[in-house]
Amino acid sequence: MNDDAQLRLMARIARMYHERGIKQSEIADELHVSQPRVSRLLKRAAEEGIVRTVVTLPAGTFTSLEEEIESRYGLNECVVVDAGDDEATIENALAAAAATYLETTLTGGDVIGLSSWSATWLAAIERLQPFRTQVASAVVQLFGGIGNPTVQVKATRMIDLLARATGATPEFFPSPAVLGTAAAAAELRNDPSVVRVLSFLPEVTVGLVGIGSLEPSPLLRQSGNISSEADREELRAAGAVGDVCLRYFDADGVHVNSDFDRRLVGADAEQLRAIPRRLAAAGGQRKHAAIRAALRGGWVNVLITDATTARVLLDEPSSGA
Repeated sequence: MNDDAQLRLMARIARMYHERGIKQSEIADELHVSQPRVSRLLKRAAEEGIVRTVVTLPAGTFTSLEEEIESRYGLNECVVVDAGDDEATIENALAAAAATYLETTLTGGDVIGLSSWSATWLAAIERLQPFRTQVASAVVQLFGGIGNPTVQVKATRMIDLLARATGATPEFFPSPAVLGTAAAAAELRNDPSVVRVLSFLPEVTVGLVGIGSLEPSPLLRQSGNISSEADREELRAAGAVGDVCLRYFDADGVHVNSDFDRRLVGADAEQLRAIPRRLAAAGGQRKHAAIRAALRGGWVNVLITDATTARVLLDEPSSGA
């Protein structure tokens, strides 16, 4: 067959298959050619540009933005949601996206570590529908959760709800997050009940953490497990811009050693960053610097965020202050 005849046949087969939806076997019968030849000509039509694939993204999806952030910061995955600029609206959208993410990615065999005082994760877990089968063996509180009784119930509820939904055993942290002195914290870390919970940390496969700014969130402030103004001044002077589970880091994501850090009871910086899958749902202008630093420092490797924050993360340089 000469080239013109070959091109005409290729174009006809391409239109029959792609525009009219005719099966390859039916095309072969109608045109009296073999099915393997139909398949070869369809492949060649794509190679020569006769057939071009165009992906049209639905409104509210940000695949290109997600892929750019994954590449820029070395993330395993980024989920971007359309949420506007209002903080309450952003938190609601992030919570909904986080719940959906858990429903689709928890498939079994995980040990889940959970931040005690994340309002976004609390809202996400409240949306979570129970899984049909057990998808986690334990839900472990990552750091101390005892505090103001009127607020502590929220942390307890978060652990309990997630454990019920996933079929896991809840492991509560039987201490405050912040002690008055480093010596008191060291002593409490040796308490058998605390040692027991800490022993679960190497087994955690999925960490659900919040990314906080230097100024504590309303939920954390109400809990009583917060840094004092003197602590914040010390952290600010050391260059801290944000935290994951109260472990503070600077603009490059480097862990900031401080007296406050030594007074904490819970997962340390190395244990947090050793968790294989580290998820954060965070966004909003107040947290832009903290989120960028957390990504630079490898504190999280899966990020759920809003579109405005995602664009800010790409506008800034990938390293440096």
